Amino acid sequence: MSCGNEFVETLKKIDYPKANILNGEDFDWLFETVEDETFLKWFCGNVSEQNVLSDKELEVFSILQKSGKPILEGSALDEVLKTCKTSDLKTPTLDDKELEKLEDEVQMLQKLKNLKIQRRNKCQMMTSISGHKSLRLSAECEEATKKLKQSQGILNAMNTKLSNELQALTDRVTKLMMFFRHSDLSQEANPMVFLSQFSLEKYLSQEEQSTAALTLYTKKQFFQGIHEVVESSNEENFQLLDMQTPSICGNQEMLEERQLEMARLQLAYICAQHQLIHLKASNLSMKSSIKWAEENLHNLTSKAVGKENLDAKISSLDSESLKLEEQITHIKNKNLPAVVKENAQLLNMPVVKGDFDLQIAKQDCYTARQELVLNHLIKQKASFELVQLSYEIELRKHWNTYHQFEKLVQELSQNNLMLSQRLEMLKDPSVSQQTNSRNTIGTKDYSTQRLYQLLERENRRKELFITCRNLEEVAEKLKQDVSLVQDQLTESAQEHFLFLSTLNNDVDVLCDALYQGGNQLLLSDQDITQQFHQVESQLNKLNTLLTDILADVKTKRKILATNRLHKMERELYVHFFKNGEYLKNIVENLENESKIMADHLKD
Repeated sequence: MSCGNEFVETLKKIDYPKANILNGEDFDWLFETVEDETFLKWFCGNVSEQNVLSDKELEVFSILQKSGKPILEGSALDEVLKTCKTSDLKTPTLDDKELEKLEDEVQMLQKLKNLKIQRRNKCQMMTSISGHKSLRLSAECEEATKKLKQSQGILNAMNTKLSNELQALTDRVTKLMMFFRHSDLSQEANPMVFLSQFSLEKYLSQEEQSTAALTLYTKKQFFQGIHEVVESSNEENFQLLDMQTPSICGNQEMLEERQLEMARLQLAYICAQHQLIHLKASNLSMKSSIKWAEENLHNLTSKAVGKENLDAKISSLDSESLKLEEQITHIKNKNLPAVVKENAQLLNMPVVKGDFDLQIAKQDCYTARQELVLNHLIKQKASFELVQLSYEIELRKHWNTYHQFEKLVQELSQNNLMLSQRLEMLKDPSVSQQTNSRNTIGTKDYSTQRLYQLLERENRRKELFITCRNLEEVAEKLKQDVSLVQDQLTESAQEHFLFLSTLNNDVDVLCDALYQGGNQLLLSDQDITQQFHQVESQLNKLNTLLTDILADVKTKRKILATNRLHKMERELYVHFFKNGEYLKNIVENLENESKIMADHLKD
């Protein structure tokens, strides 16, 4: 049943006049929160027909209100009700003696009840404690056996592990002793394991052969004296050589010849370029004259030109040609030499560029050869450094092992010294067995004195000499204490056995009461179980109803989220039930606004 339907049903119970018209689903949204549900439960569980006023009572109350008399409410009404005296009940009167007797009997019965309750609780506590103790003892026994088995397994595993580790240690020590053994045996029995044991004759011979081959290569490929640079393999000489230096290129005469050759090449190139320019100019003049002649011939054939016109045109052309010749001579004599002087270096650029390209190619060839030699020298030096570094690392390891062996020798010597001291102490006649029995115990007999101190822990007496008689007395006392403790243990074991037997009898009685001769435990009555089943079925129905209510609530929430009118109606209902004053103010404001709007419309 939903919350709204339950609310409507309660209204019907109290005979609300318009309860049949109301629909319960319209009131579901009022009870969404937890506070509203608790109010609904209280309202439906406590409100009945007795809480509803009758018509006569309402008429009397309305008359009282109209009369103008004050009406008590709240705390004033509570104070007036407290002052009112209740009517005396008609009870049979009893004498004081009889009342005292009855009170005494009641107190005695109450005391007996309390004593019986205490005894019952004590018995229950004793039974529960004994049950817990027996269970705890059994669990402790099981745990002790398990721990014992685990400890035995751990000890066996540790023993095997220790034996294996000792065996591995002995094997390693034997191998180490073979490594550091003198080479008296053959090579197969004592193989070399360190780098210092190997000879470097083969490696050094290969390096000498490689250096000799490198010097021959440098003598063939480079100038005279380069092999000296290669042989002195210092870091300062590991750099590219400049092939233009006088020491490399030769003497001064060769340089002068090379400079004369460059000047000849530049002059020949300039003359060739000059001739090329003249030829290009003559070729262009011939082409332009041929083109002009063709154009004039075409014009002569197309049009008939008179002799006078021809003479005039020839004379004009002659004058133009003279002007052009003067301009050409002016350019040749004045402008052209200056331009040639300015661009003389540009005419030499191709020759210089070719010479530099040749020098760069030669330099690249020499640098490639130098890099080849340099890489070989670097590899050779790196191999030397690698061998040196490996020797240093091996020397450092040898020093570390040497220090470790020194520490081990020191420890072994200390242990040997301590062992020799113990043996000397054991050889002492005072410690060894004596033929003649002595009554007093010597001061050097530390073991006997320690035994006496252990036996005489509680009552330590300061005596000058410790005798064997004292030791026997202390041992006898310890024996008596042990026998007393054993007797106490036997008595406690008997008491524990009796207690366990009584506990088992009580457990059997309890099992008979619980099982009643069957195999099924009877913890409750059949009627109660049926009622529990009914309650469970009702709970299942309630769960289904709750799921339906939640689904209905979700749909109504969706409707409220989509429909603004329903949302406004819900808010008004909430204000009606929770905050009536706020709703009243809203309604009054709306009425005032409607009146103002109506007045405006009338105006």
